[in-house]
Amino acid sequence: MKEEVWLRHRLANWLQSLFLLLFMAAFLALVGWLLWGPEGLVSLSLSLLLLLPLNPAAHPELLMRLYGARRLAETEAPGLWRALAQLSRRAGLSSVPELWYLPSAMINAFSTGRPDRAFVVVSRGLLETLDERELVAVLAHEISHIRAGDTRVMGLADLFTRLTAILSLLGQLLVIVNLPLLLLHQVQINWFAILLLVMAPTVTALAQLGLSRTREYDADLNAVRLTGDPEALASALIKIDRYTGNFLEQLLWPGKGVPEPSWLRTHPPTGERVRRILQLGRRDLGASLQPHGLPMHRLVADSSRAPRWHLHGLWF
Repeated sequence: MKEEVWLRHRLANWLQSLFLLLFMAAFLALVGWLLWGPEGLVSLSLSLLLLLPLNPAAHPELLMRLYGARRLAETEAPGLWRALAQLSRRAGLSSVPELWYLPSAMINAFSTGRPDRAFVVVSRGLLETLDERELVAVLAHEISHIRAGDTRVMGLADLFTRLTAILSLLGQLLVIVNLPLLLLHQVQINWFAILLLVMAPTVTALAQLGLSRTREYDADLNAVRLTGDPEALASALIKIDRYTGNFLEQLLWPGKGVPEPSWLRTHPPTGERVRRILQLGRRDLGASLQPHGLPMHRLVADSSRAPRWHLHGLWF
């Protein structure tokens, strides 16, 4: 990969992420100031400090139980573990993330936890759909998320969004409570401020989605830097996009992707991601990162079961 290309993409992604986070923080501060003035800003700061440790991302074991995932032993998937260890060393992580398995037909992988204790989760659908090179590329993508601390970044953004929504609801309730006084013209109201309170949750949610898409671009960029194999990541993304959806959707409209506008998606459009990835080019990494002999048939055989319904509404 050309160093100047990587630096240019990296700087653009970093600046965009910083701008979106600062925008969300500033918008939250504005909503707090509209409701309570300077005291509202102090209350918001204290709330952030108290709520950050309660972020679900800080408790990955709870998330694993929620999804019904189980830890994969090295003997079950030696190729995946070997690739994960190699990628972790190249990324400079202090420890190798734990590898977990999600018994679901959904084609998915995600990471959670901190850089010093992280979890990487792969689904049955992912293992059945991708080949070895593509699996390594997806693991590199998740390692890149861990190295960049994206779990904490997106957790902070989610906290901004939730607090903004709570304050917006509070402001609207105050307007309803004071509605008799408004009708009697005994109080004056700033309708622009009310409109801002109503729109605040939507604005911050859109900013959070934009931040998520930027972090995905950055993870793609660093995954290619780790593996030196942009074609594998591009191929994996195309397959995931093509096979996402139920059987009827694949039969009637194969490869339709996600129907909503790109600015309402957590991930960027696959075509744009593939275009950016293939622009990076290949570089020589010396040692191969192709994990031969992945025992994927064992994972499918001992984990296939009918979907079950849980109170949290997840099928697996």
